[in-house]
Amino acid sequence: MTPGVCGAFLGAVLAGGLLLVVSRVLALRRTQIAVRVLPYVRDLPQVGRTPGLRGVSASPTSAAAGVFGPVLRSAADTVERVLGGAASVRRRLARADLDKTVHEFRVEQVLWGTAAFAVAAAYAVLRALADPGGAVTSLLLCMVAFVLGVLARDTHLSNQVKQRERQILAEFPTVAELLALAVAAGEGPVAALDRVVQRSGGALSSDLGRVLAAVRTGEPVGAAFDRMAAATGLPLVARFAQGVAVAVERGTPLAEVLHAQAADVREAGRRELIEVAARKEVLMMVPVVFLVLPVTILFAFWPGVIGLHLTTP
Repeated sequence: MTPGVCGAFLGAVLAGGLLLVVSRVLALRRTQIAVRVLPYVRDLPQVGRTPGLRGVSASPTSAAAGVFGPVLRSAADTVERVLGGAASVRRRLARADLDKTVHEFRVEQVLWGTAAFAVAAAYAVLRALADPGGAVTSLLLCMVAFVLGVLARDTHLSNQVKQRERQILAEFPTVAELLALAVAAGEGPVAALDRVVQRSGGALSSDLGRVLAAVRTGEPVGAAFDRMAAATGLPLVARFAQGVAVAVERGTPLAEVLHAQAADVREAGRRELIEVAARKEVLMMVPVVFLVLPVTILFAFWPGVIGLHLTTP
């Protein structure tokens, strides 16, 4: 193939790609007919209507989503079929307080894998410039990088869950004490919960805010706390929610239950700290054995060695 023919082919491919992009952007700029009609039919029954009809903006992000969205969605479906575990992902998204669906998380996994693939491909290109051989090895490296990127997003989600659970455990004793003080002052469970949610912020406060919203929509207090106990991944918080539900249903003193729950969490934190120190006892001895002890021996014996050198004829 002559250089002229090759240049013409590349120019035709570039022109076709630009034509597709421009046509898609122009199509996205047009307002959907459903969006134009929807304001005039809002009072009609919601039978067979697609929820959440929204207009598509003409921003570059929307254009990119329109062009690459079908490819990303199909890739996300492929990742879902290969990996599975949609129930586990949905539970971890809820525990991490991320307002995403499983499909959106799979799309993020594909994007992470694509970024890792791009980095590996750039490295492979630089390597190929120095050493033209090894194309199969570079391809395998790119595929491994894509898989590692997909798995890295899943690991990051697990880390997000653990970080939020640590925040909940750190906030729990204070929130429980505040609830106990409000209940002991004569307020009801819902009023005490409202007061604490308004005057606190954090991961546990957001969970209690959802419980308060469920109670205000008519759900019983015990049922709302039972649902919180079922959704959380922390046994201490689950026992707290179950204890509050039982206290509300049976009329037992709620303030004493909350004080006891806060004391249990503080005691569990102290036990965990002691266990961590016991597991890392050997690591704690490393600076003592390899740093402090040699310096001490050197300080003890070095003057004697100098004295022997001075007295030796």
